[in-house]
Amino acid sequence: MSCTILYPLLLLLFSCACMSEVQQEENEVQAERLTVEQRGAVLTPDECQQHFLTVIYTELTELKSTVSSLKNKLEDNEKQLEVTEKKLENTEEQLEQLKRNDYKVAFAATLGPIGDLGPFNTDITLVYKKVFVNEGGAYNPTTGIFTAPVKGVYFFSVSARHRSNRLMDLSLSKNGQPMVFVINHPLGERYESTANSFSLTLEKGDHVYVRLRHNTWVFNNEADLTSFAGHLLFFL
Repeated sequence: MSCTILYPLLLLLFSCACMSEVQQEENEVQAERLTVEQRGAVLTPDECQQHFLTVIYTELTELKSTVSSLKNKLEDNEKQLEVTEKKLENTEEQLEQLKRNDYKVAFAATLGPIGDLGPFNTDITLVYKKVFVNEGGAYNPTTGIFTAPVKGVYFFSVSARHRSNRLMDLSLSKNGQPMVFVINHPLGERYESTANSFSLTLEKGDHVYVRLRHNTWVFNNEADLTSFAGHLLFFL
């Protein structure tokens, strides 16, 4: 074989051998790197313990935060409950006051020194402007109407003075309905007095007043014999 052919052949073989050796070294380096990475992925016992301690600490911290939040909510609920109990106690106390009849209702009034009143073409409500007592403010001296502030049994009285040569006709009315009457027929030329009283069961807001019948008279002077009075007997 001539040198011109042998030399290039030897050079090719040498090049192949060098490339193979370089490839083998690269494979060994990659294998070593993979081994090192795999070893790094495996925790040692100390590292495992530290890892679990960290996880436990994190969980405990979150649990502590949750417990603290629940405690705050519980304290807020307890405060609201105390406020509600306080309001309930006040309401119960008010009810007890009502049961003890601490809520007082009483009034008494007269027409004042007006002389003769009437006759009128229609029935009118008498307005007793001279007020002696109005405990609880249930009687209105501007309208002559008593308004029941609570449900209960009330006692009322009506007295009247008139000249007996004239007819007097009064009615104690409840919500537009006559309950009892105070009537005196003409008997002579003199002054006479008459009265009536009655107990009524009233709902809160019921109205009670005295009506003078049309074409009749009533009289009052400084003696205040024409009066309208009432008071609460008991609650219902």
